[in-house]
Amino acid sequence: MRDTAAEGALGAGDLGAELGARATLVQFSTAFCQPCRATRRTLADVVAMVEGVAHVEIDAEAHLELVRRLDIRATPTVLVLDATGRIVTRAAGAPRRADVIAALGRAV
Repeated sequence: MRDTAAEGALGAGDLGAELGARATLVQFSTAFCQPCRATRRTLADVVAMVEGVAHVEIDAEAHLELVRRLDIRATPTVLVLDATGRIVTRAAGAPRRADVIAALGRAV
């Protein structure tokens, strides 16, 4: 996961869902993406373990403007947002649970 503090902030209007109280995991997926399913399970596990963290999954094909704005080049791509919606970290590919938890540590 890489630091992306300069990329700005996202809000509920961008995501179609409310931000988490402490952090938000934003997953960009596509319908036939096999690693996206594993990523969904991993992020759901982390959200269940860490209070105040939300998981928002976005269909990349249905939100091309946002995909272009954020320079999403592969699915799955996961963005870790802090409580204000600022992008703290991003990663392409299916993340490991430990990496997601470590990235959340930088966001909260």
